[in-house]
Amino acid sequence: MRHFDFIIVGSGAGGLSAALHAAEHGRVCVLTKKTAPESNSSWAQGGIACVQSEGDSIEQHVSDTLIAGAGLCKEDAVRTIVTEGPERIAEVIEWGVHFDQREATNGHLEFDLTREGGHTQRRVLHARDATGKELTDKLIAAVRAHPNIEVLENHFAIDLITTAKLGFVSEDRCLGLYVLNESTGDVETFRSDRVVLATGGCGRVYLYTTNPSVATGDGVAMAWRAGVAVANMEFIQFHPTCLYHPQKRSFLITEALRGEGAVLIGKDGKEFMQKYDPRGSLAPRDIVARAIDSEIKRTGGPCVYLDARHKGETFIKEHFPNIYEACLAVGIDIAREPIPVVPAAHYQCGGVLTDVNGATTLRGLCAVGEVGCTGLHGANRLASNSLLECLVVSHRAVKHLLKKLPTGKEQAQSYDIPAWRSGNAVDVDELVVIYHNWDEIRRLMWDYVSIVRTSKRLQRAAARLRNLKREVQEFYWNFKVSSEVLELRNLVETASLVVECAIRRHESRGLHYTLDYPTPDDARPPADTVLRRY
Repeated sequence: MRHFDFIIVGSGAGGLSAALHAAEHGRVCVLTKKTAPESNSSWAQGGIACVQSEGDSIEQHVSDTLIAGAGLCKEDAVRTIVTEGPERIAEVIEWGVHFDQREATNGHLEFDLTREGGHTQRRVLHARDATGKELTDKLIAAVRAHPNIEVLENHFAIDLITTAKLGFVSEDRCLGLYVLNESTGDVETFRSDRVVLATGGCGRVYLYTTNPSVATGDGVAMAWRAGVAVANMEFIQFHPTCLYHPQKRSFLITEALRGEGAVLIGKDGKEFMQKYDPRGSLAPRDIVARAIDSEIKRTGGPCVYLDARHKGETFIKEHFPNIYEACLAVGIDIAREPIPVVPAAHYQCGGVLTDVNGATTLRGLCAVGEVGCTGLHGANRLASNSLLECLVVSHRAVKHLLKKLPTGKEQAQSYDIPAWRSGNAVDVDELVVIYHNWDEIRRLMWDYVSIVRTSKRLQRAAARLRNLKREVQEFYWNFKVSSEVLELRNLVETASLVVECAIRRHESRGLHYTLDYPTPDDARPPADTVLRRY
C-alpha cells in the first residue's frame, strides 16, 4: 500500500493545477492512465475566457454565462469562478504559461484577446490555436520539477475505496483507490484521505467526437459506483465544427476562427445561421450545432462549410497555424477554400455533483474540471469557460480538503484495507468481443442520444445498454483487469447515466433537445437532473 497526503487522478489542467497547490502542504501523487500530456485539456484550441480588458466586466461575463446556460447555471458558482479567474490567470503566467500579446495604441503590450460564440466581449486568452497544449505543457513541467509531487503514468484508477465498501457503519468517506499498474499488470492500493478526480469527460461514448481516446468517463463511473451523486449528464455539448474528413475524424476547428470572422455556409455557398439566430455564426454552441444538424438533414449533404477565405492567408497562418497545417495535410487549403465541418461530441456539462469547491457527496473526495458539475455550465457551456473552471475549482478544492481534513491530523482509526484479489480470473481470450461492444455503445449513443432525441430512441438505447452492462460485468469478473476491460466498463456505465438523465428530462433545454418535448417547461423552475445510487 502506498500512502500520500493527496492523490490526484488525471493530468489535465484541473489535475495538474490541483497538484501544484496541494504540493505546498504534503506529498502528492498524480495518477494518469496514459502519459501525462494525454488529456482533454491539452487538445483545447480556443483559449481561456477571463475578464482582462477595460471594456469588459465581471457582470458581463456572468451574464453571458447565464444566458448560454439556459436557466440551469448556479449563479453563485458562476460569479465565484468568473470573479476569481483573473487571479488564477496571473498564477499560471507565473508558472510559465504564455498567452499571445499585441501592441496597444499606447505602445505597451496587452493580451491579444479574441471572441467566441455567446460572448459579448473579446475576453478569450489564447496561445495561437493550441492554448491547451501551452497550458498543460507548462503545468507538467512545473509538476515534474516539484519535489513533493510524484507522477505515475500508465496507472489506471479502477475504483474508489470507501468506508462503506469496507463495511464500516460510520460516515462514509473516501480512503483511496485501487489502481492498475499497466507496466506490471498488478493492481496496487493507494491510500489517502484526500482524493481529487480530474479525469475529464466522456466524449468517447459517441462515435464521433473531438476528444482524445482517454475520454471514456472514468471519473463519473468510479464516483457513481462509490455511491456519489451525479447530475445533468443529459447535457452533452456537440461542438459545431469538427473537420469532416476520413483521415482526421476527431480534429476540432476552433470556435475562435468564427470569433475572428469565419462564417458557416451551406453547399450552395450561402450563409444560413441568420435563419436560426440573430447572432449568426457566433450564436451559442447548442444553437449552432442544431442548426448545422438541421441543414445537413434538409439538404442531404454530408456536412456544411466554414469559410475563412476573406481573412487572407497571412492572417490565418499567423493566428491559426496548427489548423492551417492540419487541413493542408489532408489537401484543404483553408485560405483558398471553405472547411468541411460537422458537429461532434465535445464536452460533458454534467458530471459528479459538486459545489464550487469541487466537494462531492463523499467526504474526502473532490472532482474538478469536466468530470465535475459545479453549476457553472448549466444546460450549455459558454465557450472557453472550461479551462477557467479547471484553474479556479482546483485551487478551491485543495483549500477545502485542507480545511475539512488537515494534513498531519489523520483520523486515529486505522482501516484494514484488503489487497486486490483477482480470484480465478484469467487473461482476456477474445479482445474482439470487447471491441465489438465498444463500437456498439458508441454507435447506439450517436444514433439514439445525439443532438436531436426522442423518447422512443432513448428507451431503445436504455434497453440495449442494460444488456451490454450485464455482458461487460461478466468480462469484469471473469477476466483479469486490463485497460480495455476497464474502459469498456466505464464507457457503458457513463453512457447509461447520460441516457437515464435524458429520459428524466421532459423538456428541451440547452443541449438536450427532444422532439417529444420541443420547448422548455416554463411551468416550473428549471431543475437539475440529480441521480443517486443509494
